[in-house]
Amino acid sequence: MYAVIGGSGLSRLANLEVMRRKVCRTPYGEPSGPLTFGRIQGREVVFLARHGYGHTIPPHEVNYCANMWALREQGVQGVVSVASVGGIRHDLAPGTLVVPDQIIDYTWGRRSTYFEGPGAPVTHVDFTAPYSRALGDKLLAAASACGERLLDGAVYAATQGPRLETAAEINRLARDGADIVGMTGMPEAVLARELSLDYAAVGVVANFAAGRGDSAQGIALDRIEEVLGDAMERVRRIIEQLVTA
Repeated sequence: MYAVIGGSGLSRLANLEVMRRKVCRTPYGEPSGPLTFGRIQGREVVFLARHGYGHTIPPHEVNYCANMWALREQGVQGVVSVASVGGIRHDLAPGTLVVPDQIIDYTWGRRSTYFEGPGAPVTHVDFTAPYSRALGDKLLAAASACGERLLDGAVYAATQGPRLETAAEINRLARDGADIVGMTGMPEAVLARELSLDYAAVGVVANFAAGRGDSAQGIALDRIEEVLGDAMERVRRIIEQLVTA
C-alpha cells in the first residue's frame, strides 16, 4: 500500500474511492488530520492532507513527526509527497512536474528527528541521497506510461515560510545550487529516512520564484490556483498509474 501526502492544491485525491477514515494518536501528537483509506482501481491507498483538510496548518506548524509516524504504523510500502514549489531554474516554468533528488534545508525550529529526549541514543542516519531512487524511478515510469511529462532531478530548497522569499533570497538559493523552492520538504524527508520508509516527491511548479521569469516584479498569487488545478490532475493520473502498475 502506498501513502500519498498532499500539499497545497491537493487536499484530496479525486480518483480515490474512500473506504474509511482513521483518527490516529502518536507519541508525537496528532497528525494533520485523519488518514483517509481508499482504493484506486482496486488498489489500497492511504491519503493525508499535509496542511489539514481545510488547509489550515501553515508549513512551519505541520506536525511532521506525527504525520510520518502515523503512516509508518499503517505498514505502507512507500510514501509519495506532493508539494507545490517555486521554479528557480529557467526551464522549471509554472505547471512543470519534477522529481527532486536532493535537498538543501534552510528551515529552523522544527522538530527534525525522532532521536532526541531523555535517554534517547545519539543516532546518525545517512542522508547522502535524501529520496528513494527506486520509488522515484517508479514515479518516472508511471508518468511515461500515462503520457505525462515528469522531469527527473532537481535540488529542492526547503525554506521556513509561510511568507514567500525575496528576490535576493532566491538569488542566494540559486548560487547554492537550488532548482526549486518549497516549505515542506524538511523535516519530512529525513523523518521518513529515520523510519526506514521509502520516500519520494513530486514537485509541482506553481510559479516562478521571486525575481525569476514572470515573477520578476512580483508573484501573481491569483494565478497559482489555476496552475495547480491543471497540474494536480496530471499528478493524480501519475499516482493512479503508480499504484496500479
